[in-house]
Amino acid sequence: MPTEILAVLLGNARPFRRDERSAIDKRPVVDSVAIDATGLVGDEQADRSVHGGIDKAIHHYPADHYDWWRSHLGDHSLLDAPGAFGENISTAGLDESNVCLGDRFRLGSALVEVSQARQPCWKLDHRFGSKGVMATVVKTRRTGWYYRVLEAGAVRAGDDLVLVDRPWPEWPLASLFGLLIGGEAKDRPADLRALRDVPVLAETWKVRRAKLAEQYGLDI
Repeated sequence: MPTEILAVLLGNARPFRRDERSAIDKRPVVDSVAIDATGLVGDEQADRSVHGGIDKAIHHYPADHYDWWRSHLGDHSLLDAPGAFGENISTAGLDESNVCLGDRFRLGSALVEVSQARQPCWKLDHRFGSKGVMATVVKTRRTGWYYRVLEAGAVRAGDDLVLVDRPWPEWPLASLFGLLIGGEAKDRPADLRALRDVPVLAETWKVRRAKLAEQYGLDI
C-alpha cells in the first residue's frame, strides 16, 4: 500500500555549537523538490565527511516515533512538527521493524534504495538540550534510515512513497542496526558472515562489518 509523505524537509548549514555548523535543523517545504544523486536539491550538510554522500543522500525518520519521544522527553518544542531528528522525509506507518536493507521505493517520481539505518551522533543531545538522546536512539533502535538515489525525480508533501522491490527481507533495519552498531555481533556470527554477501549495504557499514568479523575471528 502506498504511504503518504507527510513532510519534505530541507536544511541550511547554520551555527550550532561554538564554531561548529550543522544543517540538522530541517524545515518543511511546500513546493516540489528535485532529487538528484546527492539527495534533495537545496538541502545542505555542514560536514560532508560524515553526512551526505551517495549512501546518505536522503534521511527518513518515522513520525510514528514522536509520541514515544514525547513520553520520554516531555513536551519538547522540537517534537511539535517533523524535523526534530534532521530528517528529510516524514511518514507514518513505516519504521525500522518493517523496512529492510535494500528496499526500493518510488519516492514521488524518484527511485530510492535503503542503504543503512541512521547512526546517531552527539548532535542529537545538543539539539534537544538533553544528555542521552543519542544513546536512547541506539538502545531503542528508533534510528530512521538513509536512501541512495537510483533514479532522479522530484517529491513534495502529499506524494506517495511506494515499495516496489524487497530483495533482502531477512534484513529489517532494527536487526541490522543491532548487529553492526547495537552490540549484538558477538552473539550473531552467522548473521555477520551472511551480511558479507549483501551488496546494497552502505560502504561505511561494509567496513564496519569487516572490522567486527575480524574482531570475532570470522571470514577466515
